[in-house]
Amino acid sequence: MKYMILPQIDPIIFSIGPLAVRWYGLMYVIGFIACYLLVRYQIRQHNYTKLGDNFDNLNTVLIICVVLGGRLGYVLFYNLSYYLQHPSQILSTWHGGMSFHGACLMLIIGGFLFCYIKKIEFWKAADIYVATIPIGLGFGRIGNLINSELYGRVTDVSWAFIFPQVDTLPRHPSQIYEALLEGALLFIILWACRNLPWQKHRWFPHGSILALFLICYGTFRIIVENFRQPDAQIGFIYASITMGQILSFTMILLGALIWALRVKTVKARSSLDNL
Repeated sequence: MKYMILPQIDPIIFSIGPLAVRWYGLMYVIGFIACYLLVRYQIRQHNYTKLGDNFDNLNTVLIICVVLGGRLGYVLFYNLSYYLQHPSQILSTWHGGMSFHGACLMLIIGGFLFCYIKKIEFWKAADIYVATIPIGLGFGRIGNLINSELYGRVTDVSWAFIFPQVDTLPRHPSQIYEALLEGALLFIILWACRNLPWQKHRWFPHGSILALFLICYGTFRIIVENFRQPDAQIGFIYASITMGQILSFTMILLGALIWALRVKTVKARSSLDNL
């Protein structure tokens, strides 16, 4: 059977002296720009003046959170022993190694603190932002494909890819699976839900889109991890369970907890208003 052979693409698009522009970095930039435009569109659509006045400063904080959280998450969750021996490599993001779970956690913490300080309604702002995040995820997975990283397990399915930079074995194109599920499909779900009338219902208060994002992403990631090659330095954590699945299950629990707490809070406020 003939399989698709992934072209060997130079990860560096061009370089000027010591400055190199890489495909992976470009994917991040495209994702940031797309999210920026869609968040601004929602702010104007809903006339969220308070958020709009702090928009650029919040974006700066969130970009820092993505890079810092993503890198630290990878260091802590996936390769701690190596970086304890080579601490100078911790900030070398151009060598690869970013964890979305770490970035997500840092985004929530950083966004909450910023909104608390600026007196912005966090849950409303969170719903606006997370509805756009899958775009960045989708482009990021394309960057992974170009770099021949985070590839899939060996398989004999007809749509398997051969990654020459890895070996000559046919593998699941897990980057494409993730781009479609965590990127395209998740964006469609969140974008379609963001303005539904049920957003005003007490069972679906502000914060529901954030919770839905955590639950859906965690579910999709657990599914794809069954086709993705585990990180060589840690392999399987137990039986066929990967670190990505453990972290994703934690995301699902966090999403369910946020939803439950938000519903409880809104119901309590509604009861007080009716007294």
